[in-house]
Amino acid sequence: MRAREVDVDPHRKHPVDETLPPARMFTSGLQHVAAMYAGVVAPPMIVGPAVGLDPEETAFLMGASLFTAGIATLLQTLGFWRIGARLPFVNGVSFAGVTPMIAIGKDRGADALPVIFGAILVASVLGFLLTPYFSKLVRFFPPVVTGTVITLIGVSLLPVAFNWSQGGNATAGDYGSTRNIGMAALTLVIVLVLRKLLRGFLRQIAILIGLVIGTVIAVPMGMTGFDAIKDAGLVGFPTPFHFGAPQFEIAAIVSMCLVMLVCMTESTADMLALGRIVGRPADARTIEGGLRADTLGSAISPLFNGFMCSAFAQNIGLVAMTKVRSRFVVAAGGGILVLLGLCPVLASVIALVPLPVLGGAGIVLFGSVAASGIQTLAAAALERGENALIVAAAVGVGLIPIAAPDFYHAFPDDLLVVLDSGISTGCVVAIVLNLAFNHLGTSRSSREGRAEADTEPDTEPDAEAEVEPVAPARTAT
Repeated sequence: MRAREVDVDPHRKHPVDETLPPARMFTSGLQHVAAMYAGVVAPPMIVGPAVGLDPEETAFLMGASLFTAGIATLLQTLGFWRIGARLPFVNGVSFAGVTPMIAIGKDRGADALPVIFGAILVASVLGFLLTPYFSKLVRFFPPVVTGTVITLIGVSLLPVAFNWSQGGNATAGDYGSTRNIGMAALTLVIVLVLRKLLRGFLRQIAILIGLVIGTVIAVPMGMTGFDAIKDAGLVGFPTPFHFGAPQFEIAAIVSMCLVMLVCMTESTADMLALGRIVGRPADARTIEGGLRADTLGSAISPLFNGFMCSAFAQNIGLVAMTKVRSRFVVAAGGGILVLLGLCPVLASVIALVPLPVLGGAGIVLFGSVAASGIQTLAAAALERGENALIVAAAVGVGLIPIAAPDFYHAFPDDLLVVLDSGISTGCVVAIVLNLAFNHLGTSRSSREGRAEADTEPDTEPDAEAEVEPVAPARTAT
């Protein structure tokens, strides 16, 4: 077959390893930063006031999070030794740690931050040591599991886009107003029209162009202002141990270790999803390198007053939509994040994008992730055995935190770290049911036959992905 003949060409660069012209590299990387910016600064915006920080100190915490997210992203995309997935994989502050960090900081004030940073440091080092063993779980992620998890990633992110579309702050007077939702709808329409009309490189950065147009429209409507730029400094290095040297408390460490396991589970699922989208399936070695970058980035982060780092699934949607698969584009985004952390005035420019505008674009981005998951499920042989039942149960459990946010309100706070993540609970259910129905009590030959049948539909699309450097055949937008 033609695809297989090309696939064995040792001199051909995979699209993941291709570099683009500098201008395209910068604008495509900036698009990734725009897609993730709100997600990076949101945790420090929540945790800072919760532990009693004033606006200036909270802004410092936000800058530190941008800086450390950039370092973690560079570790993932460029890598060294056995560290880094070397995929277009974005890292940033994990939302999974917000609730435990607030619980640690209760009644402590700003003195809680050294305890939080100490717990993150220990959890990250332990996670780094666990990566060789954790990465071997990849064999428990056949298409029926990965398709389920990828779908849950996209569906779980959509409420974030809906919240942004309403204004982002549920206590604000204009939250959910027709103006906010109308602005989000307008941005969504702009992005869709741009994707339809534009061609070539401009089509690939349609999200970025849509964000710029949406922001320009929002200015005369009073939905954004320039005060943040006026108040921001030109240079602001995140001084190490700004809030004090790390402190180590057992309860806090145990809590953050649970968060680390959640982050590692989600990152594994995200790497599998991204590997399929870019046409370079993530094997155990790739996942091990990716988890090492995750945990090393998280260990470095508290030294510069940042929080635990993990994969940003929303950027997977951007890769799926734009079909720009170069890891160096995301590395450029990591470099931009570092600059934003070092230059508050630049960070404030990105912050000009109103959340409703970002929410309108986010609906397309996150929906693209869910569409990729559905495409994977279509090739997962759901008619065989109990595969359809596995998907039904895993998706049902994974949707509980979305459909009924207070469902687990009576459970201990430590369990909520896992239960409140639909991605983690759905992933665990899918793995366990796959083991129960497709592995336990079956012969080795039948398991191998079932695995071959499950993976066969993926062979041709992935081979075609090697032929077309711009658009992988398995990616649907």
